Amino acid sequence: MTAAAVRLVADGIRVRYAGAARDALTDASIQVRAGEMHALVGPNGAGKSTLFAALAGDVAPDAGTVTLDGRTLSAVAPRDLARQRAVLLQESRVSFPFTVEQVVRMGRAPWARTPAEDEDDDAVASALAATDLTDLAHRTISALSGGERARVALARVLAQRVDVLLLDEPTAALDLRHQEDTLRIARGRARAGAAVAVVLHDLNAALAYADRVTLLAGGRVVAAGAPAEVLTAAAIGEVYGQAVDVFPHPVTGVPLVVPRR
Repeated sequence: MTAAAVRLVADGIRVRYAGAARDALTDASIQVRAGEMHALVGPNGAGKSTLFAALAGDVAPDAGTVTLDGRTLSAVAPRDLARQRAVLLQESRVSFPFTVEQVVRMGRAPWARTPAEDEDDDAVASALAATDLTDLAHRTISALSGGERARVALARVLAQRVDVLLLDEPTAALDLRHQEDTLRIARGRARAGAAVAVVLHDLNAALAYADRVTLLAGGRVVAAGAPAEVLTAAAIGEVYGQAVDVFPHPVTGVPLVVPRR
């Protein structure tokens, strides 16, 4: 079996925000590969969202490089970048009374005046169906719950139809069913060949769905690799400062993380 293609690479990233006493990231590196769902995990303040922002091109590193298919992100025109990767942020605010369908259709903007524009209707309909929003398509965003708005944001990303997906805490506002739906969608896109990077707080979700995990703490990468190899009881206890037990699920065999209480 040939190795999966590396699509998105951060190499030796250092980021320090103005006025901060220390780096938000120091010498952080990650590879996001085609066909894999790659989870970024770690405690609050570990640097996950900063690394995510660097991968998305929203934060310019003070040192190191970020490349997509071998090209430095800063050298790629924004429109071209939007035709290669899609970004789901933690918060996606819409100030005007757009309908759900209109917001999802915004994900097709990079393809305006291209042959791919012919796919717009199908892409929007498919994204609405995948996120359980078809019946809400004509509702205004302001009339939705927080969880419903989060699903609209995900649908917009799916409608973009690119094969590099960056998802920042996509399950944070969702109920149990839609959390699982979202993770299944992300893993499904990876199985179809996309490169998917996702910030997660739920370690059990990372163990169940991710192909690869990068564990961060204090702005540094602590470990990276297969989820079961990275998310051990010892590593979690050291990084999070909370003793846990990790044992196989009695039915699936997937490792479970349970805090000691």
